[in-house]
Amino acid sequence: MQKLLLSVMIGSALAATAVQASSHREAPGIARAPALDSTDFYAFNSYESGREGYVTLIANYIPLQDAYGGPNYFAMDPAAEYAIHIDNDGDAMEDISFALKFTPMLAADNQGVALTVGPEGNQRSVKVPLKNVGPVSAEDMSAVNFSEQYSLMMVEGDMRSGTRTEIMPMDAMYFAKPLDYIGNKTFSSTAEYQRYADQYVYDVMLPGCEMPARVFVGQRKDPFVVNLGKTFDLVNYVPVEGDSRPGAGDGSGFPGGITQSDSNDDLADKNVTSIALEVPANCVTGDGNGTIGAWTTASLPQARILNPNATFSKPEVQGGAMTQVSRLGNPLVNELVIGIGDKDKFSTSHPVDDGQFADYVTHPALPELLNILFRDAVNSTLGTDIDTLAPTNFPRTDLVTAFLTGFPGVNQLATVTPSEMLRLNTAIPATPAAEQSWAGVAGDDLAGFPNGRRPGDDVVDIALRVVMGRLCYPIPVNGEETDLGLCDSSDASVGNVPFTDGAPLDASMMDASFPYLATPLPGSE
Repeated sequence: MQKLLLSVMIGSALAATAVQASSHREAPGIARAPALDSTDFYAFNSYESGREGYVTLIANYIPLQDAYGGPNYFAMDPAAEYAIHIDNDGDAMEDISFALKFTPMLAADNQGVALTVGPEGNQRSVKVPLKNVGPVSAEDMSAVNFSEQYSLMMVEGDMRSGTRTEIMPMDAMYFAKPLDYIGNKTFSSTAEYQRYADQYVYDVMLPGCEMPARVFVGQRKDPFVVNLGKTFDLVNYVPVEGDSRPGAGDGSGFPGGITQSDSNDDLADKNVTSIALEVPANCVTGDGNGTIGAWTTASLPQARILNPNATFSKPEVQGGAMTQVSRLGNPLVNELVIGIGDKDKFSTSHPVDDGQFADYVTHPALPELLNILFRDAVNSTLGTDIDTLAPTNFPRTDLVTAFLTGFPGVNQLATVTPSEMLRLNTAIPATPAAEQSWAGVAGDDLAGFPNGRRPGDDVVDIALRVVMGRLCYPIPVNGEETDLGLCDSSDASVGNVPFTDGAPLDASMMDASFPYLATPLPGSE
């Protein structure tokens, strides 16, 4: 069992192939529609104290938000339907979906706050250009000029034709999204903003569930860390640990290699918009084996006709069937696995049809790209004559098992249908935040990636090391080096090298309670 669990971690990470960023702007089509762009997706057994038996699902949208991005900040698309899907029997089709639609609103009966401007006798009522006209607090929201309400549907069966049940908050008339963190003149302090945002966590009852679920939608600090700019500049750093161990500061690792530093995180000053659900595990596992597959999507009506005389309430006219335009399960599949010509196709596809993308898994391109970029430099630095840095075991059937089917008794669903989704075994107990390993299963923490994914799991370093062949070398299991037998060390010339992007991540950078992601950064101190 331990051997299988570890191979799942490595293989699934490899399937995400060198996760060097979250799925921010990962496809040509979705890059033009940031409000529909899913950046990260998380599924994990809740580790907040007292929330045993719950599963948390978090879908982040609207990438690369600058906190100071006023005056409009970052509203959701009112024409879109955002959804989190769960497959609990393994047919690669959704059994349960949670679908959200957003409605923007202005104060003063949707007309907006207006000020009386001009001297007596020549006065005009003029609408203000800002989303708030004064300070906002948890007790006083009278200065808010713009707000977003949303509906929540639980769909049982097919997303389009299944049974829909509207979910309502238990202690409120409707669901609402807090204002983005405009700044500290509006909210006075980070603590005050968080107190304000906490009011938007709602308890709900789901059909057939005895225990209440929780919902939150709002801006959060982007939880992902990555050396983004240099990575996509043909990996403009040496992606190997330069210290003897991460954070040692001794320079005794690979000559010229990158060392761990918060300054390597290009997302350190970015926010995202999160859709967070916490649901009783026994309400989503159905008649399956307790393991679920999950992913998030965003959809739009097929037709969008711009209004030549646009208004706040009617900037365009929408029509036609809802059409999926964004999809995310495992991190960075579309960004660094799928070829650029198929990225938009992947965004509109469904897990049940993922066989069409099999070549990207069995013959991944990224290892060969890294070989082209670094082979000569490595040979020159080390005085070696390595023929190729890329693993040579083709086809990568180990990745097909880990990435598309899962492992029996570990994270494989009741029925095996090759498909890309984040798989979570709900029977494995959550690890408290203070005890979590950033390496997930590889760090002897079975509650982490790839058994689902938590915000503090450093999938970047895990995946980067594995894509270059770590799976072909013996792996420590319970203190013993274990050969998984899926490939041989001769298939991976640098498979035992500690690859890294130099941007550290762990659970201490997150909150330890729902919705887990940290308070967003303010637009102004």
